[in-house]
Amino acid sequence: MSADELAAATEVRDERINLNVTTSHKTENGDITKVSSVERAAYAFVPQTPIRSTDAHLEEFSEAMRTVAKTLRRVAEGKAAAQAEAAEWKRKYELEVASKERKHHNVIKGCSNFGKDKLEQLTSQMALETASIDQTSCCGNHGICSHQILQDECPGPNRKPDEKMVGRKAPFRLLWGCDGDKNDQHKRDFVSFEKGDIKTAERSNKQILLKWESPPQTILFVTKPNSNSVLALCAEMVRWLKEHNNMNVFVEPRVSKELLTEDSYFNFVQTWNNDQEVKALHTKVDLIVTLGGDGTVLWAASLFKGPVPPVVAFSLGSLGFMTPFPSEQYRECLGNVLKRPFSITLRSRLQCHVVRDAAKDEVETEEPIIVLNEVTIDRGMSSYLTYLECYCDSSFVTCVQGDGLIISTTSGSTAYSLAAGGSMVHPQVPGILFTPICPHSLSFRPLILPEYVTLRVQVPFNSRGQAWASFDGKGRIQLGPGDALICSISPWPVPTACLVDSTTDFLRSIHEGLHWNLRKSQSFDGPSA
Repeated sequence: MSADELAAATEVRDERINLNVTTSHKTENGDITKVSSVERAAYAFVPQTPIRSTDAHLEEFSEAMRTVAKTLRRVAEGKAAAQAEAAEWKRKYELEVASKERKHHNVIKGCSNFGKDKLEQLTSQMALETASIDQTSCCGNHGICSHQILQDECPGPNRKPDEKMVGRKAPFRLLWGCDGDKNDQHKRDFVSFEKGDIKTAERSNKQILLKWESPPQTILFVTKPNSNSVLALCAEMVRWLKEHNNMNVFVEPRVSKELLTEDSYFNFVQTWNNDQEVKALHTKVDLIVTLGGDGTVLWAASLFKGPVPPVVAFSLGSLGFMTPFPSEQYRECLGNVLKRPFSITLRSRLQCHVVRDAAKDEVETEEPIIVLNEVTIDRGMSSYLTYLECYCDSSFVTCVQGDGLIISTTSGSTAYSLAAGGSMVHPQVPGILFTPICPHSLSFRPLILPEYVTLRVQVPFNSRGQAWASFDGKGRIQLGPGDALICSISPWPVPTACLVDSTTDFLRSIHEGLHWNLRKSQSFDGPSA
């Protein structure tokens, strides 16, 4: 190709590219727009490249350049929009700051015209607008609520120029409460506050004392069965109380027959004949005396589904965690209990409900069962693992897979729960023990939950076997798939009399009954002086 032909071809190519670019702008935007400097640079690059190809290749390359130019234009437009928006926000911020400064200047100017009392009143009304809190959003009922509004100190006439303005914390208080408790019976302050700082109330180490307003008149004796020595001691104590204190005495029907068989002197002893009289027993009895071990105390507590009279437990068993009084000194012990204030331990009880799967709702439950030590759910005769779903209030706790589960009171912490690996807990600590029996997981450790929770243990429908529930070691009930056991702390504790006080009696029981941490002292092999 000659030089003239090459120049003619280049001129035709340039005209064709310009025509394509112009046409594309006109087609997309509706009219011919001005080409930016970036686009002009892109188009200027085209003639500088030696192209020895067909018209199809030229059109493809032109399309690619047009896409690049369009992208660059969009970036430029976005940057301009962002700058405009930033300028608008800056303007609004400057107006707001200026407004606050004017308002604050007017308040400070007015402070000099007020007295000291009015200054304090004005100061309490000046809340920082940026930290304002909507007080109507608080529940205002139960639980823990607080309103904390930071306030500015209005400078007084004697404030130094270099003194800084200090933010003052508004006071607030924390309340305990029960859901649905409208009369605030259980609500009480448990913290004190000073300038918004939380401080726990003073803890008292005083024991709970029971003082008779009038001398007790009626005593109930509950004795260990099938023991001649216990029966003889019961007859001796009943005779002494009648002759020296003119007391009314109630005994169990079994004991009444045994005493009358021994001597007709005991005709004054009273008893009951049916369950209705047992339910009204707490309205007649002032004091309960138990002769036996811890099992006798459990049996005495089971006679009372509601309020329980104070229990004086004499030790005639083997361990004696709840029987601190020696039987040999019964006259001195009973004399002190009847005439003087004495320390008591309020032992919490569990209230258990069995909810069958056939029940329409939890209201249709069986008669509540009250236990002093623990309720145990195990696999019974089944060879399969126990499979239980556990809930605490509305929260899922875990699935129990193992030999079973123990839900215990703190009084029962030294019983079955301790044998299963649970901790020993002081009986007046408010809580519920959650102890697995031989769990199928090494990480399944016992829990101690607060006393106000409600535990729900349910046998799921995919459980391989049945489950059995026993209450203080007796009264076993079968639980099928879909059945549930609901446990909560009963409002009626068992008040047991203390020989010394609650803590001393508890420590004595674990030392003497369990020989806790008993070992020989380490020999001294140190250097001689």
